[in-house]
Amino acid sequence: MTRTVFTGGLVFDGTGAPSYPGEVIVEGGRVVGTRAGWQDEHEPGDTVVDATGCTVMPGLIESHAHLTFPSAVGHIDPSFNPPLDVSFFHHIEGMPSELARAERNARILLDAGFTSAYSAGSLLPMPTEVILRDKLKAGAVPGPRLRAAGLERDNHPQRPDGHVEPDWQGPDACAAFVREQAAMGFDSIKFLLSNDDVFVPGGSHITQYTAEEANAAGAQARESGVWLNCHAQSAESVKLAVRAGFRSIYHCTYADEEALDLLESVKDQVFVSPAPGIIYANVHEGEEFGITRDVAERMGSVAALEGMAAIYPEIRKRGIRALPGGDYGFPNNPIGRNARDLELFVDVLGYSPVEALTAATKHGGELMGKGDLLGVLAPGYVADVLVVRGDPTADVRVLQDQDNLVYIVQSGQFYKQPRP
Repeated sequence: MTRTVFTGGLVFDGTGAPSYPGEVIVEGGRVVGTRAGWQDEHEPGDTVVDATGCTVMPGLIESHAHLTFPSAVGHIDPSFNPPLDVSFFHHIEGMPSELARAERNARILLDAGFTSAYSAGSLLPMPTEVILRDKLKAGAVPGPRLRAAGLERDNHPQRPDGHVEPDWQGPDACAAFVREQAAMGFDSIKFLLSNDDVFVPGGSHITQYTAEEANAAGAQARESGVWLNCHAQSAESVKLAVRAGFRSIYHCTYADEEALDLLESVKDQVFVSPAPGIIYANVHEGEEFGITRDVAERMGSVAALEGMAAIYPEIRKRGIRALPGGDYGFPNNPIGRNARDLELFVDVLGYSPVEALTAATKHGGELMGKGDLLGVLAPGYVADVLVVRGDPTADVRVLQDQDNLVYIVQSGQFYKQPRP
């Protein structure tokens, strides 16, 4: 079996150790070795990739993917721009159209260097992500390997299309929702444990579920063998999530001391994703789509950005694993710009470039439930490899320019490489 040797560049292995001049050796879809220094000669038959001037690193892992959302680089859809415009929901064409858009978004995310993605929820009550996940796994379409998540569940019985769902609230209803989503084949289920200022003034401080409801969802998830994710901005919603056994907790914007203590107590089991991308975009990059500064303030984005900047240095200090992934899929924050979250981790949240990269590789692999297979360049790990022009451990912004992604390798297969 032919080996591929990446040589001549720096190696960032994803563990958090400093980069070093070295080589990465890949064979049969796995990393079979790394070594410091560059060899003048290699074994006969080796394919040698010259990485001079580049950094060889693991593929990026998106922790908050929304592959069913409509806006991606080159495909902006202003009809899904809450709260200003949600006319998107009036022109749903059915599963073939929804799946085609998700496949397009998956390819765009892989083009951006993301070889794995953990879903933060589907936009519609369709098994789109289940079908997409299986097609990605089979190699039928290009994109990141995916952990699929179902429809985001709020706790209001009036559904988005206007009808009132009977028996929507209560512990039994929450458990039933988890069972139904698990039966559809989803890997994880998302609950909106807190509301959001986008929908209700002061909504980010409103906790939508009782402890009994959250605990019932947690118990059913364990029984059904699925994971729970949640939107949780209020302090109380974060506490509910930890106590009920939620795995991935999004935002945590207004976590108080008790919530932080709870998160720290389960830091080996729980992940948080602040999702700064959409918040920053609303505050600084939304005017083209009607999100002026006044609108951003009414949406809660100004306060949320300040809240993140205040809370995440403490989360970092406590060793709670926080992961990049910023709610991409809106017109001012399209899929394909996902690597920008690493810059926001550094500039807004107080992480070092190496810490942000480690979060997007090693910790991302742990989030995917494959900490021994994904996110690190070491023997036995899946050969998801980027060859990046420049040194992202010095400046994470180099990852935002796709021209700097010289090679993208997924499971040992070259998805992108320079033309001869």
